[in-house]
Amino acid sequence: MSSDEGVAATRRRRNPRGQGQVLKAQLVDAAARLLATLDQPETLTLRQVAREVGVAPASIYGHFPDLGALIEHVLRLRYDELAGLMNEAARSAPDPLSDLVARCAAYVHWGVEQPGHYRTLFGGRMPADLVPGSAHGAGAELLESVVASLAAVGDADRTSTPERQWQAGLMLWTAMHGLISLYNDHGDIPWPPLDDLLADLLGLHTARPVAEVAALLAQAGT
Repeated sequence: MSSDEGVAATRRRRNPRGQGQVLKAQLVDAAARLLATLDQPETLTLRQVAREVGVAPASIYGHFPDLGALIEHVLRLRYDELAGLMNEAARSAPDPLSDLVARCAAYVHWGVEQPGHYRTLFGGRMPADLVPGSAHGAGAELLESVVASLAAVGDADRTSTPERQWQAGLMLWTAMHGLISLYNDHGDIPWPPLDDLLADLLGLHTARPVAEVAALLAQAGT
């Protein structure tokens, strides 16, 4: 046993029998925290996760076969969290525009309020040999919900093709991603209020008056 492992073993009290899920949750929380806060999250190692929790690195293998599996688990949890927030925000929307505004507001505000977790999902810095692109498959639900919601707003006569709807939704997501990334990375810029920016952005992508979108954002209480 290395010195690090010995220290970790003495720092952490063994979980009682039957509480292995406690350690698994601690490992996931530690990995998520490190991914969100490391200057170079792509350099994360199992040893760092183990040290954060206070266990020997070998303890991780009872729950995850390798670092990639642990990171993929974290990604799925964060995607599920964000998808849940977006769905809940739009749950009581009375019309398509309200649905779109609620979903996009939940997405943008989560991204700004959780910059580290947003970077984990959409920063694109994880090497493919560690975390394959398929690990981000859970995020497809987010984009698909935006595509469908935007299509419902802008295609009342149902003349738009699925390809065109996909492209329009992709461009809206791209715009929101750019807003979040720049807002997070360049906080010294005298940004207007976030909802003002979002109202302008959604007005452009829906061809609806900005004042109408702003009113819906106010109602959503973002």
